[in-house]
Amino acid sequence: MNDSRAGQPAEPRDLVDVPALVTAYFTDVPDPDDPDQQVVFGTSGHRGSSLRTSFNEGHILATTQAICEYRAAQGYDGPLFLGADTHALSTPATQTALEVLVANDVTVLVDERDGYTPTPAVSHAIIRANRGRTSGLADGIVVTPSHNPPSDGGFKYNPPHGGPADSDATSTIAARANELMRDALVEVRRLPLRQARDRVERYDFLGHYVDDLPAVLDIDRIREAGIRIGADPLGGASVGYWGEIAERLRLDLTVVNPAVDPTWRFMTLDWDGKIRMDCSSPSAMASLIERRHEYQIATGNDADADRHGIVTPDAGLMNPNHYLAVAIGYLFGGGRPDWPGTARIGKTLVSSSMIDRVAQSLGKPLVEVPVGFKWFVPGLIDGSFGFGGEESAGASFLRHDGTTWTTDKDGILLALLASEILAATGRTPSEHYADLVAEHGDPAYARVDAPADREQKARLAALSPDDVSATELAGEPITAKLTEAPGNGAKIGGLKVTTESAWFAARPSGTEDVYKIYAESFRGPDHLRAVQDQAREVVGAALG
Repeated sequence: MNDSRAGQPAEPRDLVDVPALVTAYFTDVPDPDDPDQQVVFGTSGHRGSSLRTSFNEGHILATTQAICEYRAAQGYDGPLFLGADTHALSTPATQTALEVLVANDVTVLVDERDGYTPTPAVSHAIIRANRGRTSGLADGIVVTPSHNPPSDGGFKYNPPHGGPADSDATSTIAARANELMRDALVEVRRLPLRQARDRVERYDFLGHYVDDLPAVLDIDRIREAGIRIGADPLGGASVGYWGEIAERLRLDLTVVNPAVDPTWRFMTLDWDGKIRMDCSSPSAMASLIERRHEYQIATGNDADADRHGIVTPDAGLMNPNHYLAVAIGYLFGGGRPDWPGTARIGKTLVSSSMIDRVAQSLGKPLVEVPVGFKWFVPGLIDGSFGFGGEESAGASFLRHDGTTWTTDKDGILLALLASEILAATGRTPSEHYADLVAEHGDPAYARVDAPADREQKARLAALSPDDVSATELAGEPITAKLTEAPGNGAKIGGLKVTTESAWFAARPSGTEDVYKIYAESFRGPDHLRAVQDQAREVVGAALG
C-alpha cells in the first residue's frame, strides 16, 4: 500500500541529518559477528547505512584491502578507475578507499574535474583501457548505493570485463573483508589521505564517455530532428554529463534540475514515503511527469545513472518493462543494421514476457538469465548479446559496429535511445508500446513483498522444482517450474512458475526480511491478482 504522501514534495522531517550520518561513518565500529553489520555483496555491491552500522569506515577499509588482495591474486596489475556518486557517504568512503588503494601500490585514476562519476562512465573507461590488451588490465570501483535513500552508502567492484563482479569474486572479497574486520583491521594497509591524494592520477571520464556516444547512438538523427529533450539527473552523478552532452553533441537538451544536495530535499517521496532516487517510480518522478508536455522526451536517472526513466507527453512515465520491449523491437527490428545477425537478446527471468513475444516476432534468439546484470557481461563482451536488460530499468547494448559499449547498466544510453527512436520513427516509445499491445496483448505486471525470516529465505533460495506440488496456477496448467535460468542453467536463488499466459517468480530479498513475488498475466489485472494469491500459497507450502 502506498504512503499517503507518495509523490508529494519532501518536507524537513523527511531529510537525513548529514553531519550525523558522516560522523557515524567515522566513529561507529561494526560488530563483525553481527550478520547485519558484516560486509555483504548483493547484486550491486555492498550497501548499508552508517546509522545502522552497516556502512562505516571499517567496512570500506576492509573491503578495499580485500579488493587489493583479490586483484593481485588474479594478476590485475593495471590502473583502477575510481568513481563515486552524490550520496553523502560516497565522499568519505571514496577517501577511505583511496588511502588503502594507494598504500597497496595500486595506480588509481580519479575524475580530472573532481566531479561525480556515473557507473556507466566507469565501465566505459575500463572497456576502453583494456581493449586489445591481455596484460596490465584495468578494473574499477564505484562508490554508490544506486537509487537507495540518502542515508545509504554503497561500494561495488567491477573487474577487467567492466561489469559487476560475479558471485565468485564478491564472495571471496566479502569473506576476506569480514575476516579483516574480525582481526581489528590490523592487516589493512593505509596511507594518510593527503599522501594518497598526491599519488593519484587523473582521467577524463566525462570527455571520453560523451565524445564516444555517436559510436553507439544515432546522435546526428536526434540533432537533425530537433528533438526537444528534458533530462533530470535527480541530483545524481549524471548532473555534469547532461549539460556537456547538450553542448558537445549540439542537442536541444535542457537539464531540468541541476541541483545536487545530499539530503535530496527537492525530491518527491517514493511509494513508501521515503526519499529514493528511483527513476522508474511514478512517485519519485512526479515532478518530471508534471512537466512532460514541455519536452518531446523527458528522462530521469538514479544517483549513479545506471538506471533510466522515460517520460513521454502522451503516456507519462513508461513502465521499465514496456520500454525494454520497445527498445529491443527498435534495435533488432532495423535500428542496428550492422549488428551481427546472430546477436541475441538478454533478459532477466523476472522481466516481462512481452519481451519474449517481441523476440519471437522478430525471429531473434532470447536468453533468459537470473536477476543481476552480471549475467549479461560475457555476451556483451564477446558481442553475442546485442542487448541485455533487466526489469529494474537497467540495460546496455552494443555499439553500431557490434562491439562492446559498456558491460554495466547505462541509464544515460537508454535515455538517449528514446530520443533516437522518436527521431527515427516519428513516434514516441509509448506509442510504439501501444502497437506491441495491439499485436501481442496487454500484460498486467506487478511486484509485491511478503514476510520471510532468514531461515525461510534460505529455504526459498534452495528450492527444487520437486518442492512445488501444485499442477495449476490461477486456473491454468503449470507449464514449467524453474529453479535454474533456462538461458544459462544458473541457479535463480528462488522459484519461477509459468503457464501459457502468466507466470510468477519468488526470490528472497538480500537486505530485508521479505521475499519478492514478481508476477505477470496476459489475461488482465484480476487474473494477475489470482496469480499473486496462489503464488503466496505455493511458496508458503514449499517453505513449510
